[in-house]
Amino acid sequence: MAGEKKSRRQGDDSHVAQAPDATGNGTAAVTTAKDAGDDIPHENIFLLWPNIIGYSRIILAIASLYYMPLHPRTCSLLYSVSCLLDALDGYAARHFEQSTRFGAVLDMVTDRCTTSCLLVFLSSAFPRWAILFQGLIALDFSSHYMHMYATLAMGGTEQSHKNVDKSRSRILSLYYTNKTVLFTTCALNEAFFIALYLLSFSSPLLSPSLLQSADPSTAQAVMHHGAQVNSSLLRHLFANPHSAAALELARANKMDSFWPWVFAGVSFPVMALKQVINVVQLVKASKWLAEGDVRMRRAQGLPRKRKTA
Repeated sequence: MAGEKKSRRQGDDSHVAQAPDATGNGTAAVTTAKDAGDDIPHENIFLLWPNIIGYSRIILAIASLYYMPLHPRTCSLLYSVSCLLDALDGYAARHFEQSTRFGAVLDMVTDRCTTSCLLVFLSSAFPRWAILFQGLIALDFSSHYMHMYATLAMGGTEQSHKNVDKSRSRILSLYYTNKTVLFTTCALNEAFFIALYLLSFSSPLLSPSLLQSADPSTAQAVMHHGAQVNSSLLRHLFANPHSAAALELARANKMDSFWPWVFAGVSFPVMALKQVINVVQLVKASKWLAEGDVRMRRAQGLPRKRKTA
């Protein structure tokens, strides 16, 4: 009996194949599961190509934040490249078969943080609209967190947050499963906020301080070609209004507002749609979690029936 159990264990742990030897007779070639596992090379998840692209996105985003207060062109370029790499890491994951849960979370966290940092700057650039930008930050974080948690709790750890069934939400299913829709929506959403950022340096309509002219003698020393700049604002920001930083701000204020207005106008409807999707995502995830709570409470016999006297 013991020998039979031992042979069964050996059969479970090994794969037997008949291979002809030099004499033509079949010989048993035994490969254990452990030996087969040794043929699989060890992977460092943190060094997979999609994740390396993700790290480069973070570096570019940090660099854009460094240049954000005074260098709108450099900041916009770095920020835009960081956002565009979001599509490249997804392509790399599919091409190299390197899709990982760590990479998916890294991608989402990077998206949320970069957008939030830009909205924080817009809150300071347009104080009267600060509550609106703060609300967008709260909606973005809450909807994605609720969606991720609901997917893990109700769908299991093996289900991706992008696998949304049409029966649960048609708009979320289209948004997450159609790569063209996903990329276009996210890209134009970011384009709108970048356009607002550039308008804070170039549009007197949104930044009335740009209309205030400096004293002619001071302006001649600070500016080129008579660009308007608020010298009192420079004195608040910099001890010396003729410093290199003040000169850079003066040059930044010479930006033309035409193209930022064009980008803002084109991307605004898509940005508004993205916020609607965030609301739908938040509501659907909340309902999904509530459905799970109802089933769990019923399994526990809750709510208990009240005893009647």
